[in-house]
Amino acid sequence: MGARVKVELTEEQAETLRMWAGSGKTEQRLALRARVVLLAADGLGLKEIEGKSGLNWQSCLKWRKRFLARGLEGLKDQVGRGRPQSITPEERVGVVALACTTPADGSSRWSVRKLAEATGHSKSAVQKILAEGAIKPHKTKYWCGKSPDPEFEQKQAAIIGLYLNPPENALVLSVDEKSQIQTLDRTQPLLPMRPGNPKRLTATYKRHGTTCLLAALAVHAWTVEGRCVESTNHEEFLKFLKLLYRKYPGKHLHVIVDNLAVHKHQKIKDWVAGKRRMTMHYTPTYSSWLNQVEIWFNIFARDVLRDGVWRSKQQLVGQIMEYIKNYNELWAKPFKWTYTGKPLVA
Repeated sequence: MGARVKVELTEEQAETLRMWAGSGKTEQRLALRARVVLLAADGLGLKEIEGKSGLNWQSCLKWRKRFLARGLEGLKDQVGRGRPQSITPEERVGVVALACTTPADGSSRWSVRKLAEATGHSKSAVQKILAEGAIKPHKTKYWCGKSPDPEFEQKQAAIIGLYLNPPENALVLSVDEKSQIQTLDRTQPLLPMRPGNPKRLTATYKRHGTTCLLAALAVHAWTVEGRCVESTNHEEFLKFLKLLYRKYPGKHLHVIVDNLAVHKHQKIKDWVAGKRRMTMHYTPTYSSWLNQVEIWFNIFARDVLRDGVWRSKQQLVGQIMEYIKNYNELWAKPFKWTYTGKPLVA
């Protein structure tokens, strides 16, 4: 294993080596190398250093020689240590540029596997390149584009004004429909959730028809009025408006709807024109997100429709109406504004 070699240290070298060996912030490999040299300076042989440092005697010999030849610098990693990069900077730029395009195979986005096949690199290399460039082909963010409606400012200001400061003796109703709600049944019985196992459904199903839900959210009273119908045509929508008109006597109804053709049917306009207690407010084009009932529909879909199983359309309709009843009695509360950024400008 070689002769016992005494390593002589200056005071400065000894202090630095003790700092490297004892500091918790020093890289582990550098701390081990410093410990080897300190043990050698104490006159220990390679076998003894091996037992006390945890490194094999060949590594101990290597770092002792490095220190004797180059001092403290000999214990540090040499420039260029490790496996050289096999992917050039130009190739990395090419991977990123390709990931930002639309594939020519008919798919809408790149996957790591497809990028690896197209560039000839491994999947792990492609993943690393994408991560370094903060490129996420699998992720999509949506944003609200500018509405082409020339009356956008007036319409949105009127609707937001109703939300924030409704007129006296008025009721603000946010109205819309959720169409084509499928009555899905499973071909095998549902397996209920148990500790360690989620609820389980068969992937195969059968349909028992569809229903449509007309809903009106009383924005400030927090409650929902709902009605299930066979289809969402102007006759059914007019019946629903008449139901709301009778349900809230003595109140001026401000009804907020989107630009669906059903809502703007001439018979609807003619009927509303003859009612002193009802005013229709249409959201700007491509701005149905201003209608608060859309928020409630998301809650409804999450609570009722997701993973639901119904053996008949009547069972589905019954569950929907029971949910609305319980929502009004137990959970109804106004939606709060949470946006804290700057106001959006047209």
